[in-house]
Parts: sequence; structure tokens; C-alpha cells
Amino acid sequence: MKSLDDDQAQDVISIPLDGKSNIADHMVIAEGRSTRQVASIAQKLAERVKQSGGTARIEGLANADWVLIDAGDVIVHLFRPEVRSFYNLERMWAVDEEGDAADAVEA
Repeated sequence: MKSLDDDQAQDVISIPLDGKSNIADHMVIAEGRSTRQVASIAQKLAERVKQSGGTARIEGLANADWVLIDAGDVIVHLFRPEVRSFYNLERMWAVDEEGDAADAVEA
């Protein structure tokens, strides 16, 4: 979260997934103002994770409309604003106004 804040990511939310999903313990969703900023935030975040001894896999960096960073227990989604509103992951995970996740919406 500090890394995202340092790189001026906007509208950052953290969704606890513990007990809701086996993919990770937390999901973080944030946005950048442009594809360039999204790519830069993603690369810096991955570098910081690796410097702290973790591993980070990045997907979507080529287009940088939606970049996913898998850091093991934490998954980070970085979007351009239009793409974030289109996919609306917060709604999929039923995030309330405080940023807490309710049960995932059934498909």
C-alpha cells in the first residue's frame, strides 16, 4: 500500500479474501491516470516486492490498461480509470463503502 501511495496510485482499496478465496489473502485494486503511469507503478511495485525477498509475476504490462501483479498472498490489480469502471471488480467482490469485502457475488 505504501508503494502504491508513493507512486501516486489513485482510489486504492484493499479487499480481504481470507476465508473467501484460496487465491490470496488480500486483493488490492488501484488506478493510474494513464497507461504510462499504470506500467510504471506496476514495475516499481514488482521491484520493491523482489527487493524485500518476495516474488512477483506481472501480466498485462504490454498494454497497461489492466496490469495484474501476483505477489503470492497479495494480488494487485492496476487499471486505467475507464477500464476499472468497465470491469468493476469491487462490485464482483461486493465491496462496501468502508472497503471491506462481503461474500463474492455468485455467477
